[in-house]
Amino acid sequence: MPAKRSTATAPRSTRPAAGARRTATTARRPASTARRPAPSDALAPAPAKSSGRVARTRSSQPWLHQKGVEVQEFGTVRQFPVGLSYDARMYSCQRLNQTLADTQILYALYKKHHWLMRGPTFYQLHLLLDKHAGEQLDLVDMIAERIQTLGGVALGDPRHVAEITAIPRPPNGAEEVPAMLSRLLEAHEMILTDAHDAAARTMDMGDDGSNDLLVSDVIRTGELQAWFLAEHLVDTPLVHA
Repeated sequence: MPAKRSTATAPRSTRPAAGARRTATTARRPASTARRPAPSDALAPAPAKSSGRVARTRSSQPWLHQKGVEVQEFGTVRQFPVGLSYDARMYSCQRLNQTLADTQILYALYKKHHWLMRGPTFYQLHLLLDKHAGEQLDLVDMIAERIQTLGGVALGDPRHVAEITAIPRPPNGAEEVPAMLSRLLEAHEMILTDAHDAAARTMDMGDDGSNDLLVSDVIRTGELQAWFLAEHLVDTPLVHA
């Protein structure tokens, strides 16, 4: 009797080849584990556009020690749509810059005398002069902004102010109290005389804004402060009539 042929087959190995394992592992990798760009890639500059602008790398470092050119010379005015002629704006800027220079010096004098005040009236004059100084500083800002509104260049550098002001320079040291008050009064009178003339001329040229600034702010503030100072120089008895 012939022997039966065995139908059993040898079991096949279920272990995949090395290359197949790598392929399967790559295919099963979640999307969240895909390669991410390095931090430097995120900060890389974008490609330059056709406009020719240079792309810059983002940074929080300030650009220090920069130099530039003067874009507008002192004594010139730009064209602004304010309804005033070039000549009117140029004239107003010239007069206002003179007032601005003198007002900055008056402010500095007030602060100096506020610090150097002495004697039996120290307290009230110390406070009064500081109050006047603050009001003059407000005028400085208003005058400078009016000049800029007209297209001019406001006087700002103290060294430039010293070249233009008409107010005489005081001694570097401390003066007697009556002399300090008299010096302030003389500075006020110089500014007021010039402001009255400038107000009339700017009005003739149609610059109502500058005229209003000079009359409503410079003149009225100066007159009131001059009155307060002058009353401290009246030689009057304090006790007996």
